[in-house]
Amino acid sequence: MSLLGVVYAIRQDNSGSTCGYCSPPGQRSAQASSFHDAHLVASFLKCEGYQVMIDRGWRRSGTYCYKPDMKRTCCPQYTIKLDALKFRPSASQRKLLNRWNRFVLHGDTSGDAQSEGHKQGAKPQHAKKCAPEYSLVESTHASEKCVLGGQGRAHTFEVTLEPSSYTDEKYQLFEAYQTSIHKDRSSPYGFTRFLVQSPLRTNPIPYSSTPPEHLPRVYGSYHQLYRLDGKLIAVAVLDILPSCVSSVYFMYDPAFEKHSLGKISALREISLAKEIHEAGADGHKYLYLGYYVHTCQKMRYKGEYSPSYLLDPEEYTWHPLQECKKELDKAHYACFAHPEHSSQTPTLQRGQRRRSWRNLFSRGLSATIPEVPPAVFESLQIIVNQDDEEPRISPFSVRLLHSHHLRRPNSSRKSQDRQWSNEVGVRETLSALVHSLGFDLARRLVYLIQE
Repeated sequence: MSLLGVVYAIRQDNSGSTCGYCSPPGQRSAQASSFHDAHLVASFLKCEGYQVMIDRGWRRSGTYCYKPDMKRTCCPQYTIKLDALKFRPSASQRKLLNRWNRFVLHGDTSGDAQSEGHKQGAKPQHAKKCAPEYSLVESTHASEKCVLGGQGRAHTFEVTLEPSSYTDEKYQLFEAYQTSIHKDRSSPYGFTRFLVQSPLRTNPIPYSSTPPEHLPRVYGSYHQLYRLDGKLIAVAVLDILPSCVSSVYFMYDPAFEKHSLGKISALREISLAKEIHEAGADGHKYLYLGYYVHTCQKMRYKGEYSPSYLLDPEEYTWHPLQECKKELDKAHYACFAHPEHSSQTPTLQRGQRRRSWRNLFSRGLSATIPEVPPAVFESLQIIVNQDDEEPRISPFSVRLLHSHHLRRPNSSRKSQDRQWSNEVGVRETLSALVHSLGFDLARRLVYLIQE
């Protein structure tokens, strides 16, 4: 089996964290109400391995990877994906793209939103029937400089894709977006850790023929830059993976808020996934929009793109969003494959006394984490490093000790600096990781543990 990654195992912490989904912009819940099944810091991950992780409910923030505890958290987060090949934009979505294209070509079109319906309504009925099929790909590129060339236009619009990197220009855009839209503070360090750093290692996309210049050549982490008249007005943070475009984050200049750039970016990312597929990467079919949070109104917009599917939190199978909504309307935690497992309230009620991690570990493995078969533990590749001792390693892992792939975890994350309680604490954390990652993937990772 080939190695898919090297990760720092983070001790399981039962205390949880505050939640931003059920709070006003710029605020978080008063008490800890968000929990993880497992988490880790990835030194490096092959894109194939991360694809497996997001298909089991994982998500990354920089190099920190986590999987929500759906039964305990206040706002369950379901992985959502859209079939880009079957997507057909709605009338309102087409209108958004057309209005942006007109703005680029002709300048301010503030009256178009009100007048467009009248203009369309004036068309003869037979004209609608004879109209050619709408092309999302053509519409997304229609106002770009690379398509228009030297044609006259009010503005010059360019969209480019580049490997994720830090620039002052990107940070200034992020700072303005965080301050104006999310009412939150930011720092260059936080921007870098959250939206620039990535554990993903690039590898070639297996196109069947030479792709167009604007498409990526390798899987990995990217920034998609939107420029208007040379000024950076938006950035989409994307992971290009074997099966999908995974949307990590999107930020834009607040001065362009009226243009709904967030919705336009989703349409562009759908188009990107479709173009990669049509260029010969047959397995590339989806756009992953992160998490769908049914209890959070501001996150429900992800359901406007169809056909979309939610990941079942127990069987890891995909279910149509429209069918899932029926269960989500009735239950706090919804299991789509086994509705009888759904529950009306979080497993751990707010205010209920939580066991400290020391007491939890002293009693052995937590009842909520199934025991891992000894044969699976024996197959794991682990490097355990103690302060005053030589690392204890499995034979396969010895060559990784001085590998250029290894990167220290972020020292600011307190949970990474705490020492392990004892061997039981290590076993509990590895058990949680194995069950959250799945046995097949777990065997293809190397785990670094600092005692």
